[in-house]
Amino acid sequence: MLIIAGLGNPGPKYAGNRHNIGFMAVDAIHRKNPFSPWSKKFKGEISEGELAGEKVLLIKPQTFMNLSGEAVGEAMRFYKLAPGNIVAIYDELDLAPGKARIKTGGGHGGHNGVKSLDAHCGRDYRRLRLGIGHPGVKELVHNHVLGDFAKADHAWLDPLLDELAINADMLVRGEDSQLMNKLSLATGGKPDEKDAAPKKPAGQSHIRPARNHNQPKALPTSGPMAEMLKKLLGNKGE
Repeated sequence: MLIIAGLGNPGPKYAGNRHNIGFMAVDAIHRKNPFSPWSKKFKGEISEGELAGEKVLLIKPQTFMNLSGEAVGEAMRFYKLAPGNIVAIYDELDLAPGKARIKTGGGHGGHNGVKSLDAHCGRDYRRLRLGIGHPGVKELVHNHVLGDFAKADHAWLDPLLDELAINADMLVRGEDSQLMNKLSLATGGKPDEKDAAPKKPAGQSHIRPARNHNQPKALPTSGPMAEMLKKLLGNKGE
């Protein structure tokens, strides 16, 4: 079983905030896949469904961001799961808008929701970070994360969330790098360079052509030039 937890703040006041992109992501997964209606449990809103043949629980903690771990930890213990059975989706200031990264474990990067998950669930869960960009100076961070996405942001936000929702089964199968490539392409980026870089044809190094250029040419074996060389060189080489 997999728990997919979207982090955010409850209530209409925060619904469009950049800080709520985790909520938006699990809402998109809920819309695009066969999940049950939302219900209240584990200090959150939950929905059950199936992806890639495995049971999946979507959860949106209703404890406010800073206590997100209380809800996710309660669900984890109820189902007797390990941190490795959790995927947390949340906003990332240090990623450009529309960029996505996923990894297992790591630091909280100052994100209070992640701090809470670390405290209640352990640190070895998968973290899907969705970039919202940094305002440039620390003093503007609070208003930036608790501000709504601008109308122009939906040019990358909507394709990002749609692509994630359509391919949510890849999270279950652990196809993380393939999913990141799909999200990158959906928002106008390029696939991961290590997968996309064309391979250099065999034997086409920049050194070899230069060496070939300086190789002596073969001597003629017939014709007037060959006869002249024979006279000059005598029978050397025979």
